Amino acid sequence: MHFATNSLQTTNKKITTMEEKKIMTPLNKGLILGLIAIVLSVLTQTLIPDLKEQQKYGWISQAILFAGIIWACWSYAKDMNSNVTFGNVFAHGFKTTAVLTSISLVFTILSVTLLFPELKDKALENAREQMTEQGQLNDTQIDQALEMTRKFFTVFVIGGVIISTLLVGAIASLIGAAVVKKNPNPTPFESDNLQ
Repeated sequence: MHFATNSLQTTNKKITTMEEKKIMTPLNKGLILGLIAIVLSVLTQTLIPDLKEQQKYGWISQAILFAGIIWACWSYAKDMNSNVTFGNVFAHGFKTTAVLTSISLVFTILSVTLLFPELKDKALENAREQMTEQGQLNDTQIDQALEMTRKFFTVFVIGGVIISTLLVGAIASLIGAAVVKKNPNPTPFESDNLQ
C-alpha cells in the first residue's frame, strides 16, 4: 500500500509539473512551420525567376520542413519529460503536419491565383519544352495535353501540395517518433502489476 501511495504521489507531482509547464501545441508548431514555408516560397519565387532553377532548389525547403516536423516530435517528447509512446509522438508530429499542409494549401492557392499568376504560364511553358524534348508526342497532342493541364492546373497543384506535404510529414513523424527518448511512466495500476 505504501508503494502505491508513493507512486500516486509521484504521478501527481509529474502531472502538476506538466500542467505548470507550457507545452507548445501542434497548432502552434504547424503555424511556425507554415510561416517558414511561406517565407521560403516567396524568397524562391522572387530570387530565382526561372522555374527550372526553382525546382532544383525545391528540395531545400522540403528538407527544412522535414527537419521541422522532427523538431516538433522531439520538442513534444522533451516537454512531456519523455513520458510518451511512439503513437503519442507520431500523432503530435502528424497533427503538426496537418496544420502545415492546411497553411501551405491556402498559400499555394493564393500564389497561383493572386501573388504569382505568371507561375501557371511558366509551368505550362516548361511542360511544353519537356514534352518537345522527349519527342513522343506531336504538336497537336502536346497542345491538347497542355490545354487539359491549363483547365485543371489549380487542382493538380493542390493535389501535389497535399500529397507531398502529407508524405514528407508522415515520414518525418515516423522518424521523429522512432528517435526521441520514450520512457512512459506506468500508472499506479500498472506499477502494482509489476510487483
